[in-house]
Amino acid sequence: MKIFTREQIYAADKFTIEKQNISSDELMERAGTAVFNWLHSRLQGAQVKIHVFCGVRNNGGDGLVIARHLITHGYNVEAYIANFSEDRSKDFLLNLDRIKDVKHWPKFINCVEDFPQIAKEDIVVDAIFGIGLNRPPEGCTAELITYINSSRAFTLAVDVPSGLYMDGVPENKETVIRANYVLSFQAPKLIFFLPETGVYANQWEALDIGLDPEYMFRAEAGAELIDKFEVLPMYIPRDKFSHKGTYGHSLMIGGSYGKIGAALLSSEACLKSGGGLVTSYIPECGYEIVQTALPEIMVITDEEEKFIGDISFDIEPTVIGIGPGIGTHEKTADALEKFLKENKTPLVVDADALNILSKNKELLKLLPGRTVLTPHPGELERLIGKWKDDFDKLKKAKAFSKKYKLILLIKGAHSIVVDADKLYINNTGNPGMATAGSGDVLTGIITGLISQGYEPLVATIFGTYLHGKAGDLAVIKTGYQALTATEIGDFIGDAYLDLFQQEPQAAQSQDQNENNS
Repeated sequence: MKIFTREQIYAADKFTIEKQNISSDELMERAGTAVFNWLHSRLQGAQVKIHVFCGVRNNGGDGLVIARHLITHGYNVEAYIANFSEDRSKDFLLNLDRIKDVKHWPKFINCVEDFPQIAKEDIVVDAIFGIGLNRPPEGCTAELITYINSSRAFTLAVDVPSGLYMDGVPENKETVIRANYVLSFQAPKLIFFLPETGVYANQWEALDIGLDPEYMFRAEAGAELIDKFEVLPMYIPRDKFSHKGTYGHSLMIGGSYGKIGAALLSSEACLKSGGGLVTSYIPECGYEIVQTALPEIMVITDEEEKFIGDISFDIEPTVIGIGPGIGTHEKTADALEKFLKENKTPLVVDADALNILSKNKELLKLLPGRTVLTPHPGELERLIGKWKDDFDKLKKAKAFSKKYKLILLIKGAHSIVVDADKLYINNTGNPGMATAGSGDVLTGIITGLISQGYEPLVATIFGTYLHGKAGDLAVIKTGYQALTATEIGDFIGDAYLDLFQQEPQAAQSQDQNENNS
């Protein structure tokens, strides 16, 4: 699903109005009616108190449409106008007249004394600010947002939580609506998926408001949300007459004394993701462990007992995954440098291999084009430098990806694949996956997919999805706290099977708090 910028959304509105020969007011009516229908289908006439807070521009106009439909359907509604400006939009004014036509006069909020009583059993509809906000709320409006948050009432935000910017992090965290649910028009917003802004949108859903499909199809989006619908076409079916050699030979390099488990997890995940042959390159101390735990894979041991000191092998792998549990011993760093100077095989680089690279960034120039790097936040900072906020992080990550011609996977609640200026945001995973070894499994999955013939970018996008889906399926059995990396690996097969199972409901929604991979 495409994720559009503010400018693209405005362009989509304009294109729709012109092509469909409708007025901006008619488009506003569509948007407000879509939100009303969502509420009405769930409330079914329940007489809970509904407070609709409107701004004085187009988002406030949407709120007035919602309030009018709720009123005409018999709900217990009170509409309010956050009177923060004399600059009213024409469609807001039109809908202000329309709500008066149904005998409801919204209350204007000019100061704290105008704030209504909100019980925690009530419902709040937030339509104060929309996607055009570019500075912090001030004065009475800022206090109103803080007041709404303190009410503990269920809060539904229209399009975006008021106080959030589309392209930046709010300066004052207290003046942003903390929405229980966000109904985003037509498509989700990037801010729903970043740690510093996603916390304000607990859950979201995209509502179809009839923006013209021609524009939505043709517009080049800088980011895409990746879910089952997006990855299913990536899947490569197996040929009846194939054999293990058809699906490549993966070499997994990793492990050190006390960290052989990381090499084990990545090697097993590589095999379970479909790699035809897997060889694990480990220090001597891990030989019996790996051979006993994984009889399906082959093992090459380094001459060193407790760490890898010389990466030397006589096989011709299709792809190499390197880093899980490898450590940062001086001899290991030297071995990695020597290896990179000679290697031409596609790479997936993780964990301490990334830390070695971050200490000697000249080595990054030795990586083959389209190498996949899979850092967690700490490793990412060591690679690209400190950032001031999530948007600065993405800017630096894009520049890094372009400079070295690499694919960068930023691991997190919504893992983001960065390929130059394009972002692919994963929509699977859960907080239980914040556990030791989870990243090692992900490295193995991506390596195994490249081994099978998936292009590195596709392998990274698809692999990240499978990893998160495996975690989602496993956590049903274990719960968040008890989920382990081993169980994530055990459910890789279930994640594949799930690709071809029909969803019970095609709702475009996701719980932000249940994503952490």
